[in-house]
Amino acid sequence: MADPSSYRPRPGEIPDSPGVYRFRDEHRRVIYVGKAKSLRQRLANYFQDLANLHPRTRTMVTTAASVEWTVVSTEVEALQLEYTWIKEFDPRFNVKYRDDKSYPYLAVTMNEEFPRVQVMRGQKRKGVRYFGPYGHAWAIRDTVDLLLRVFPVRTCSAGVFKNAARTGRPCLLGYIDKCSAPCVGRIPPEDHRELAEEFCDFMAGRTGTYLRRLERRMMEAAEEMEYERAARLRDDIEALKKAMEKNAVVLTDATDADLVAVAEDELEAAVQIFHVRGGRVRGQRGWVTDKVEDVTTAALVEHALQQLYGEETGDSVPKEVLVPALPDPIEPVQDWLTGRRGANVSLRIPQRGDKKALMETVQRNAQQALALHKTKRASDLTTRSRALEEIAEALDLDSAPLRIECYDISHLQGEDVVASMVVFEDGLQRKSEYRRFQIKGFEGQDDVRSMHEVITRRFRRYLAEKERTGEWADGEQPAEDDGRPKRFAYPPQLVVVDGGQPQVTAARRALDELGIDDIAVCGLAKRLEEVWLPGEDDPVVLPRTSEGLYLLQRVRDEAHRFAITYQRTKRARRLRSSPLDEVPGLGDTRKQALIKHFGSVRKLRSATVDQIQEVPGIGRKTAETIAVALARAAPAAPAVNTATGEIMEEEEPVTTAGFPGESVSAGAPDERRGQEP
Repeated sequence: MADPSSYRPRPGEIPDSPGVYRFRDEHRRVIYVGKAKSLRQRLANYFQDLANLHPRTRTMVTTAASVEWTVVSTEVEALQLEYTWIKEFDPRFNVKYRDDKSYPYLAVTMNEEFPRVQVMRGQKRKGVRYFGPYGHAWAIRDTVDLLLRVFPVRTCSAGVFKNAARTGRPCLLGYIDKCSAPCVGRIPPEDHRELAEEFCDFMAGRTGTYLRRLERRMMEAAEEMEYERAARLRDDIEALKKAMEKNAVVLTDATDADLVAVAEDELEAAVQIFHVRGGRVRGQRGWVTDKVEDVTTAALVEHALQQLYGEETGDSVPKEVLVPALPDPIEPVQDWLTGRRGANVSLRIPQRGDKKALMETVQRNAQQALALHKTKRASDLTTRSRALEEIAEALDLDSAPLRIECYDISHLQGEDVVASMVVFEDGLQRKSEYRRFQIKGFEGQDDVRSMHEVITRRFRRYLAEKERTGEWADGEQPAEDDGRPKRFAYPPQLVVVDGGQPQVTAARRALDELGIDDIAVCGLAKRLEEVWLPGEDDPVVLPRTSEGLYLLQRVRDEAHRFAITYQRTKRARRLRSSPLDEVPGLGDTRKQALIKHFGSVRKLRSATVDQIQEVPGIGRKTAETIAVALARAAPAAPAVNTATGEIMEEEEPVTTAGFPGESVSAGAPDERRGQEP
């Protein structure tokens, strides 16, 4: 714990002008970013008597080891720079709302030749029109299913589209008139794009035009006694009206606005946003955050607006934003929103009428979200704290291990030996800190030696980073650092290895050889779930109901999952390898051209240099290199029919990744690939 007076700037050093400041910890990691109209006045608030500070602010200033600032011209620039740095450095003490990437959007890929309507999550892409977000993906699919009667836009994937174009037969939606089937040329690209634009216009709230147009066409069909066509148009109108009913009218003046409400207590805050377009609620989302610092409702609103519009431009920023409290001062935020939209944006508190009533509804949603979150999390916080305390007590640690790293070794009969490192902070997974290793020091199966190598490599990187920043030289000025998270810069309080006494001894020996004596080591053996400590002949046995044991098991199992996923991926890549992979400069396109020309690697191996040179894109030098590489590679063993013992005389399978007809060699294990974080 640092004393803030040890890094307090000298009097007169801090400028009295707008700017953005950063607090860094002893590892030069940015832990807090803030902005101020006057840097001098704002920073002075942090360096007062600790007893006068809010508990969370006190924790931040005692965790920090230095402070620095950047002067800007205006408060709008300060707001933009603060948002940029918060996104870049991910400071632990800033108010950060949980990301809403899990919310599904209705997306129309206008950047493709034949735009596609689909459910999309994650980062927004350029050239794609988004509508939502929606609470559930099924709500999007129900809406799309209704609208495809009127706007039969393509919804299939690229693979289905290409297959239909190749066979000349559309998919089922094409046969039931819910797709205009551009894949088989039923509609030209220009007309299909116009159809997609009409779909987007309808979703954007411009519904009256299409309803009136369909009603007029229905009446014309009825007058001409084309009753079947009139009935179809009638059904289309009903489908559009049913889709519109899913988004009830809440503002009769067809307003485009976002309503932001905040529910908070001393520890946490919940934010709810309703997206209203054309007077109808088109989307809803919400966030919950820990109040790591003492912030007002106005400050929470400002942070929410940064999160909401920080990467949006144009019509994605509405004309009107309604909030429960106005940021102080309001002008920089309003100017920033205007700049993001490219037109005036009104930021205000609703006072009366429908907008105030709708804001009360949004506020009730925020209060319910906060209550539900606290109900779910109350036991989690207590349980995690108790687990860390039990581990500290069982292992005789000075304090609870807030950062735990676990290592595991994985291989298949001594081949493709790999290791994993997973990180838990405050009892929760920190997947961005996970790392993978390939064992390079030796070949074969030796888990103890592998563990020694991995621990040595990981903490040698830590010491190199520590030396680079000058942390261990008393009084030495740390080297310049950008504050971004480093790969191996932060040490754990506890290292857990998957294994018993031999693995623990190897890990402890690796740390001792590097001169590291302030990191605890333990191992968790699978057989009896015993906890082994270095130099101890008997293990520590935690009760089966212990929360500490459960946390160690979760850490160990996560390390095992991460290691075996990497090992399977590496093995699968090796099984899909081809002699052509050894040819320098030979990419997938030319590999596929070679296989397409000769039919198999076996025929290619028997070809002459002149014959190889006949393939488009293959010159004389490349052909010679290919011939040499194939001559050096031993041919694959022939496949055997296990039922009859007969040697199969089929062509050698193509096993290069990305080739048509890709297959795995005979005898290769059938493994399912795990998903890697």
